[in-house]
Amino acid sequence: MAQDPFGNQVNIPRFETPKLPPGVIRWVVLAVVAVAILSTSFYQVEPDEVGVVLRLGVHIDSTPPGLHFKLPFFIDRVTPIPVQRQLTEEFGFETPRSGVALEFARDELAGQSNMLTGDLNAAVVEWVVQYRIVDPVAFLFKVRNAQDTFRDMSEAVMREAVGDRTVNEVITIGRQELSAVVLEELQELNDLYETGIQVEQVVLQDVTPPDPVQPAFNEVNEAEQEKSKLISQAQSEYNKVVPRARGEAQQTILAAEGYALDRVNRAQGEAARFVAVYNEYRKAPEVTRRRIYLETVRDILPKVGRKIVVDDEIRGVLPLLNLDVGGRSRPAPRPSQEGGS
Repeated sequence: MAQDPFGNQVNIPRFETPKLPPGVIRWVVLAVVAVAILSTSFYQVEPDEVGVVLRLGVHIDSTPPGLHFKLPFFIDRVTPIPVQRQLTEEFGFETPRSGVALEFARDELAGQSNMLTGDLNAAVVEWVVQYRIVDPVAFLFKVRNAQDTFRDMSEAVMREAVGDRTVNEVITIGRQELSAVVLEELQELNDLYETGIQVEQVVLQDVTPPDPVQPAFNEVNEAEQEKSKLISQAQSEYNKVVPRARGEAQQTILAAEGYALDRVNRAQGEAARFVAVYNEYRKAPEVTRRRIYLETVRDILPKVGRKIVVDDEIRGVLPLLNLDVGGRSRPAPRPSQEGGS
């Protein structure tokens, strides 16, 4: 009997728990154990993964994709590692993904991207590192928190490379070289620490000056571009004028050299000819004198025009020639027949 809050006696009926037969309890226990064994004895490895099997915390095997058996009750533990998948780490920004909360706060992302260049200028550097896990065992056991260590190494290498270059190199002309240097040095660090990671690509996503100095940086860039433009124009004008002047000077020099060579050759030829004539003259002065006279007359006569040859002893021939003023002769007049027979 029991009493209610008001002191009245209340009769509460008693219910007895039904008892199962011992055989049924045994089968239920066996079924639960069997389900537990089966659920913890098989595991599936995806096509792009490798299963790293640990037995009581010790690595014993790495299994390929497919369905595999392991010891139950968590004696064997399997950690799948995506060895065929290209993984990506983003620095300074974070791509939104559906169903995944943001991993980094805004201040943390800004801290990753704000860097100081070698010429003491500030730059906002955002980059992406693409990599693969080539050694799952080393990735799990050689370094504690290998992914976090890899991010720290990437940031350290990038800051060192940016600190060795000017802001113009980082933002404009040196981006490709910067990516190549970071990739090489980052791979060397991964090999040194045996992280089991193969770095495949480092991509500078966006490199800009900080927002407060962006207008001043744009003005500097415009001035640099104007400077380059003027230098290019001056160089173009120089390339037009100077080669032409050099060509004209070379042409004048060659013409002078040719004229000098011609004059020297002519003088040498005339001297040699004079010497040859003189030698012949010494051998036969009279013959040589006559030959020179005849050659001279031969050169002069074609230029004379009208030629009259008379005997030295003839006198009074001039009236008979009837020479006119222009050098042309007219027929002599016939003698008059008056007074003649």
